[in-house]
Amino acid sequence: MKTIIRKMYGAEEEVAAEAAEIWRRGGLVAFPTETVYGLGANGLDGTASAKIYAAKCRPSDNPLILHIASRSQLFPLVKSVSSVALALMDAYWPGPLTLIFPKSELVPYETTGGLETVAVRMPSHPAAACLLRKAGLPIAAPSANRSGRPSPTNAAHVIEDMDGRIDMIIDGGEVGIGVESTIVDVSGERPVLLRPGFITPEMLEKITGELERDPVIERKADENLRPKAPGMKYRHYAPKAELTIVRGKPDDVCRYINGQTAAARRQGLVAGVLASDETADRYPDALVKRVGSCSDMGQVAHNLFRVLREFDTDKADVIYSESFSAEGEGLAVMNRLMKAAGHRIIDI
Repeated sequence: MKTIIRKMYGAEEEVAAEAAEIWRRGGLVAFPTETVYGLGANGLDGTASAKIYAAKCRPSDNPLILHIASRSQLFPLVKSVSSVALALMDAYWPGPLTLIFPKSELVPYETTGGLETVAVRMPSHPAAACLLRKAGLPIAAPSANRSGRPSPTNAAHVIEDMDGRIDMIIDGGEVGIGVESTIVDVSGERPVLLRPGFITPEMLEKITGELERDPVIERKADENLRPKAPGMKYRHYAPKAELTIVRGKPDDVCRYINGQTAAARRQGLVAGVLASDETADRYPDALVKRVGSCSDMGQVAHNLFRVLREFDTDKADVIYSESFSAEGEGLAVMNRLMKAAGHRIIDI
């Protein structure tokens, strides 16, 4: 398959019309959102949704998120909308928040991973919004990467993973946020946070009151888990090299990582270190990637997936990562890092 590549940074109607036509005939289009790049198909066409799983080599029980252009598109897709869901929509739609509802008969099981619930969000990125308006369809779109790989934050990442596998890639430049949307389950009696993101628990609780957190956010999922949202069960976001998180006091962490990277070098291996701006200079003999300042976890989140992919480019054999605060946006950072590491953590 020859993949068409088009540039689109706002409301370029001609590009949007071309993409919409591909979606209507059951094809796949990767496009930018404010979080990461998504790989989209007609979410009401089970055959089209199945193509997403094939292109990504994604397990079929891992549900997809439907992307919509307006609130009016939501109601045919769901059986009910709670008052809490409406309040969250008022506060954060359009934006990086996905809500999980009881699904209607309109949504095929190929899109929901066989579940009776459906995940929906309304992106705020101008190109994504234009594409969705032009399509006039709910577009199922997980991140536009091969399953398990770091999510793409620019078109070059998508091309690396998807060129020749999908119909079109829309290049909208670098994304703004850099980690996937926050996911809240509003299908039951109480809202439950399933995946952290830019919209933090503290922000959500201003709307919901006390917010339950799914335990899988901070620990490895049971292999028998049936995931209710993307990113809950499987190893995700991983570079090719084995990644280990080192947690402890900064001096102890630096000492341990320097010892490990020295041992790796003696074996002829390329040892990478994912470090904060504050400590990056303390690893003089390793392949160091700065991810941002500990005082700005939004910056760390924005850079995380790009940095993980750079380790692949530089052919790192092993990677050691510092740990970060799990408060605010740091919860999303640590959730992604732990999954990328397969929950391989060393406590010093």
